Amino acid sequence: MAAPSSLRFVIQKHQATHLHYDFRLEMDGVLKSWAVPKEPPKKAGVKRLAIQVEDHALDYIDFEGTIPEGMYGAGTVEIWDKGAYMLKTRRENKVEFTLQGSKLKGDYVLIRFRNKNWLFFKKKET
Repeated sequence: MAAPSSLRFVIQKHQATHLHYDFRLEMDGVLKSWAVPKEPPKKAGVKRLAIQVEDHALDYIDFEGTIPEGMYGAGTVEIWDKGAYMLKTRRENKVEFTLQGSKLKGDYVLIRFRNKNWLFFKKKET
């Protein structure tokens, strides 16, 4: 198991059929992934829908470029934020972690509320 300080995350801004953000956490040897339809929350109190999608290979963490028409996810992908994260707790329906990126910093939570639908939000500062 990797040391907490070596766990990575990336958020890729993906202009496909619809603009969305792909939020990915390095976990279990893959990138656990969620599609976030609106810009990820920088401030506490802002909640975003995050739809769990298929895991991606770790080498996808640095991907930027254009996925050709006719291929799954066709469109432009750019890295919106990336950095390290520390996993605090992980249960089937809830993941708590601290992000250390250039845009997102602080304590965040993912809570599953229906099938592949999760809430993604920044915890209030205490």
